[in-house]
Amino acid sequence: MEKESRKEPYKIIIEGGTGQIEEKKSVFIANTTPVQTEEEAIAYIETMKKKYWDARHNCYAYILGDKAQVVRFSDDGEPSGTAGKPILEVLLGMEVRNVMIVVTRYFGGTLLGTGGLVRAYTQAAKAGMENSRIATMIYGVCLHITTDYNGIGKIQYILGMRNITIEEPSYTDVVSLKVKVPYEAQESIRKEITEATAGKARIEQAESLYFIQE
Repeated sequence: MEKESRKEPYKIIIEGGTGQIEEKKSVFIANTTPVQTEEEAIAYIETMKKKYWDARHNCYAYILGDKAQVVRFSDDGEPSGTAGKPILEVLLGMEVRNVMIVVTRYFGGTLLGTGGLVRAYTQAAKAGMENSRIATMIYGVCLHITTDYNGIGKIQYILGMRNITIEEPSYTDVVSLKVKVPYEAQESIRKEITEATAGKARIEQAESLYFIQE
């Protein structure tokens, strides 16, 4: 349990986006998408290559795993270190995981030089991320709460004050509901609910998990 409490939050994208910049008539188009596996990442790269079949370069970077266990990038024909790594640095700097960016370049006829390429791919990647929907994954526990009808209003108030969403409510002879709470907050939430319901609410812990913080 002690190890679980030290699991760090991380960011993901829950909806991909597109960004575009132009540098000396070269057009850089960044497309982002959430990915869970290398197979998904590779498939997305192929999709972008087909979409932009007439482009000179489709450079990319992706990160998989909550601790960035898998990191890949490609310059796709650009000078080494001028495309894939700058794209990757944008993702690492934003601490986003399970994400990939493909930056497509249409050559405008003017060489940009090493520094120019690094700046252009960095700016394009940032533009793509700015147009993506980003959320934070935090580590916590799932609690199943059962109470009588006298206690549900108090519980709803406690959870509402913490912006915790009630999931799967069931109203029979008792009220049952499920909530996901941050790991470090679970004990104080248990205490508040127990005190507010005079110990009548039953609170059971299910699994520990990462979940999206709204």
